[in-house]
Amino acid sequence: MIYLWIVSFIWAFSFGLIKTYLGDVNPYYLSTLRIGISFIFFLPLLKLRRTSFKDACFLIALGAIQFGLMYIFYLKAFQFLPAWQVSVFTITTPIFVSLIADLLKHKFRWRNLVTAILAVLGGLILKLPDKEFSFFLTGFLLVQASNLSFALGQVGYKYFCKKRNVEKDVNSFALLYLGGTLIAGLSMLFHVHEISFTLNSAQILSIIYLGAVASGLSFFLWNLGARKTGIGTLAIMNNMKIPLAILASTIIFKETLSAPRFLVGVAIICIGFIAQIGSKQTSINNKD
Repeated sequence: MIYLWIVSFIWAFSFGLIKTYLGDVNPYYLSTLRIGISFIFFLPLLKLRRTSFKDACFLIALGAIQFGLMYIFYLKAFQFLPAWQVSVFTITTPIFVSLIADLLKHKFRWRNLVTAILAVLGGLILKLPDKEFSFFLTGFLLVQASNLSFALGQVGYKYFCKKRNVEKDVNSFALLYLGGTLIAGLSMLFHVHEISFTLNSAQILSIIYLGAVASGLSFFLWNLGARKTGIGTLAIMNNMKIPLAILASTIIFKETLSAPRFLVGVAIICIGFIAQIGSKQTSINNKD
């Protein structure tokens, strides 16, 4: 679970960084560059002889969903929403994670749903929008599509590795980024007339950091951590980036913060987290 915590801290800085330096970069172009850098980062570690053709195709398709579609929707949302609202609207990811996992096992468990709802409630309290959601419907729906894509990828990878008894994720992880790069690149080609390919030095450095660290290294660690935790814990950890992102925005990007609301929100998230840790579902040997 330490991997999930490390990544949560890294991702906490991404929202403000994207909005501040990359808000005017075409989302299809940005998605392609970011995931493409991740693919290049992991390409030297790829060992195809250890992966069957069928499994390789599955991983490429999974990466197209988890990274390609997710980033297209996610980065597009920044054109409609401020960074903090994009962060807040990711609070539904735990519900998608829990429900998808239950659907795959053809059953429904209240513990996972309650844990996820606590995460959503805590995240909502942390930064409740001042206006009606209808004002931000387009951005909200884009983030939900991103959340669903990310949840499908997380759960799908967890069950794929369990079924195939994958021991070294690093040997095939580049295939996930290849899938993401392909779908993002294809989308970019359809919108090439809208794209300005010129980037300044700050944007180039930001994209390199996001591609190599916030995406490349972090997604690998996140999926590795997802394999080693129960679905309920994975769901709750998907929202830990929200209070961390708000703190980062307050300290680095100078946004205002309501201390009482922050403390209440974190407390609710922690209650769900502690309850899930205390259950047997968090064991690596459980049936999740």
